[in-house]
Amino acid sequence: MAKIDDFAPFPVKDQLPGVEYCVSSSPNWPEGIVQGFQHYIVMLGTTVIIPSILVPLMGGGDVQKAEVINTVLFVSGINTLLQSLFGSRLPVVIGASYAYVIPALYITFSYRFTYYLHPHVRFEETMRAIQGALIIASISHMVMGFFGLWRILVRFLTPLSAAPLVILTGVGLVVLAFPQLARCVEIGLPALIILIILSQYLPHLFKCKRSICEQFAVLFTVAIVWAYAEILTAAGAYNKRPDSTQLSCRTDRSGLISASPWVRIPYPLQWGRPSFHASDAFAMIAASYVAIVETTGSLIAASRFGSATHIPPSVLSRGIGWQGIGVLLNGLFGTATGSTALVENTGLLGLTKVGSRRVVQISAGFMIFFSIFGKFGAVLASIPLPIFAALYCVLFAYVGLGLLQFCNLNSFRTKFILGFSIFIGLSVAQYFTEYLFISGCGPVHTRTSAFNVIMQVIFSSAATVGIMAAFLLDCTHSYGHPSVRRDSGRHWWEKFRVYYTDTRTEEFYALPYNLNRFFPSF
Repeated sequence: MAKIDDFAPFPVKDQLPGVEYCVSSSPNWPEGIVQGFQHYIVMLGTTVIIPSILVPLMGGGDVQKAEVINTVLFVSGINTLLQSLFGSRLPVVIGASYAYVIPALYITFSYRFTYYLHPHVRFEETMRAIQGALIIASISHMVMGFFGLWRILVRFLTPLSAAPLVILTGVGLVVLAFPQLARCVEIGLPALIILIILSQYLPHLFKCKRSICEQFAVLFTVAIVWAYAEILTAAGAYNKRPDSTQLSCRTDRSGLISASPWVRIPYPLQWGRPSFHASDAFAMIAASYVAIVETTGSLIAASRFGSATHIPPSVLSRGIGWQGIGVLLNGLFGTATGSTALVENTGLLGLTKVGSRRVVQISAGFMIFFSIFGKFGAVLASIPLPIFAALYCVLFAYVGLGLLQFCNLNSFRTKFILGFSIFIGLSVAQYFTEYLFISGCGPVHTRTSAFNVIMQVIFSSAATVGIMAAFLLDCTHSYGHPSVRRDSGRHWWEKFRVYYTDTRTEEFYALPYNLNRFFPSF
């Protein structure tokens, strides 16, 4: 005979249980350093991929690519420290954003740069134009955050409308996962299998409270498969394979180790004085709004994985403002892209059950160190990208599903809004992306190229399309019906809409050094 408790629903939790270290707690220093290094390894994939796409098209070679990668690392370290100290105070890693790639490509292929015949000169002129556009975009970014405009908008978010946003923040990047893994399946697939076994099965087989395999599964996976890839490369397994296969599989084809200097400190305006063009700036501003949306999803997920209470709108807006400062630093230093909260590192919080703010700050120290001592950083940056793709298959999948506990999943309204917004987000983004790759331009054709790029940027983001659909439907579908408030989970988040309503908020989101006296949250 079954117990009565077997049929009781699982209780809703404001704070995620089972987390080893919450936002405000910290592991011991040796463990914290290893965990921080693990976060550094995870963010390397995006850090290497984006400059590897943009720099050759801009006219740069391996030397310029290595310098841009080190600059991205340096600025990411600074931005991560600023975000964890003065921004949202959550354990998020701030790194390069894919949202800015399309505007950067739009600037790169501008006709005004075709007149520069020397590749190095064209690279510098293109970089200066991207810098100017990023600087302008950072202003609108900071206005949205520090002036409270984003706070006003997110106050209307409910768990029902936020769930598609957080889910699509990770799942929307699916093209970076298995499709990239399949470029070298003999490396990527073993990495995926080993990561799943180490993080999900071995901890239960050993039945220990805190498994080393679970805590450091990413490091073990990368070390094992990277060594395996080195053996295959040394044995000549790829000598007669196509160039595309060698580029994905070999460990000696990145060109970063030989091109990186031993010591180099990135500095502002290292590529020259930024140039400003209105069409470039509008395209980049659109990308900054997409980055705001995606960062919002990562911050909501990080607050869950850090076992904190739901992030108040005022704190979220504060974090977006500091992210705007990060985009300004991107423009001043010349990273060729803007910043966002990396969803893969947010997923790592869930995988390791370590949501400590200090761990992420330690990872920022690794970013700054390896950006200055470039040869050492280049060794790690030469890890084959299919290994990172295998990590993404697990880390992207962690984000978002926890918010569904606040919603009434027996409601047909809830089912429709969740299903439709997730599906339309993935479908529209896939359509715009495929159209761009097949035809070389987006599906929006007007006489204003900047407007075409703006539409392409917005609708290529699954998270942005999904939150627009979910937010609109949640605010209008069955408006005024008495069951809507509970079905959407609005009543669970009402106590967090104002900063001081819940007494636990101060523990997780208060500014250091008693700065809340001078910069109060509302």
